[in-house]
Amino acid sequence: MFKRILLYFFLTALITGGFFAYKVFGPGTAFNEKSLFVYIRSLNPDKGTVEQVFSGGNIISNPRLFMWLAGRMDYWNKIKPGKYEIKKGESLFNIIRMLRNGRQTPVNLVINKLRTKEDFARFAGRQLECDSLSIISFFTSNDSLQKFELDSNRVMTAVIPNTYTMFWNTTASKLFKRLFSEQQMFWTDERKNKAAAIGLTPAQVYSLASVIEEETNKNDEKPLIASVYLNRLNKGMPLGADPTIKYALRDFGIKRILFKHIDESAGSPYNTYRNKGIPPGPICTPSVKSIDAVLNAKKTDYLFFCAKADFSGYHAFAATDKEHYKNAKAYQQALDSLLIK
Repeated sequence: MFKRILLYFFLTALITGGFFAYKVFGPGTAFNEKSLFVYIRSLNPDKGTVEQVFSGGNIISNPRLFMWLAGRMDYWNKIKPGKYEIKKGESLFNIIRMLRNGRQTPVNLVINKLRTKEDFARFAGRQLECDSLSIISFFTSNDSLQKFELDSNRVMTAVIPNTYTMFWNTTASKLFKRLFSEQQMFWTDERKNKAAAIGLTPAQVYSLASVIEEETNKNDEKPLIASVYLNRLNKGMPLGADPTIKYALRDFGIKRILFKHIDESAGSPYNTYRNKGIPPGPICTPSVKSIDAVLNAKKTDYLFFCAKADFSGYHAFAATDKEHYKNAKAYQQALDSLLIK
């Protein structure tokens, strides 16, 4: 009789222990997707913060057991903020161990063309914990930028379009340090020497490249457009670049620059019809192709360019007013003909 009772308790304990082990080490998720991301914020992370994330029942199947197990695994003293990927069928034990060890899922910040600091702040703020306000505050603070030898006009020259892998809880200052570090590596001695050979600083090359980036998406003609602007600079002529007027007015939907637009933006240092030289900062984040187009500009005597009459997206180049007028007239006639049709 005693042996039967002992066997009963043994089997009961075995079954209970097996059931408990299954709950701890078996599938513990409650969602149907392949994976789900959870975010532990950096501001005062504590047990209550984590409980709020996991208490809904839509992430893990047993929140109470999760909280109990987290305590036994000493997680509450080792909470690490970040973005974490939980895969379907993951056990509670593995989830807590991942959180405790801070095994975050990195964020790939893919930077292409952005026009303003505000655009960048919104873009990065949607993918990182630091919001757009903290990013724009850093990007507009000359005190913060002084140690990088930058100011709020030239700050975007530190942003080289590329893919940047970083953690979700990267702060605005660490984000900029990463961008600046990449920029320093981008400007090799070879690129710096090419910039010096055409009489420009790396920041000026970047700003001029940003104008070219807005002028065309044809990479093969960018060195020609670069030659036009460099020739104008060398002759002391204004750049006369339409995209800078759009930037000055912060109206990127303008289809055609008119005299009224030039007048309206007359007070802006970005108005390259009224001001000689390169704008004080970039008007977008240019591609590496555009930057290298300036550094490897063609040697020409061109001073003008306008859209080709075949609407190919390419431009007709000219060295004189007379040639340019002829090209511009051909394009205008083709455009008028198209509108009539």
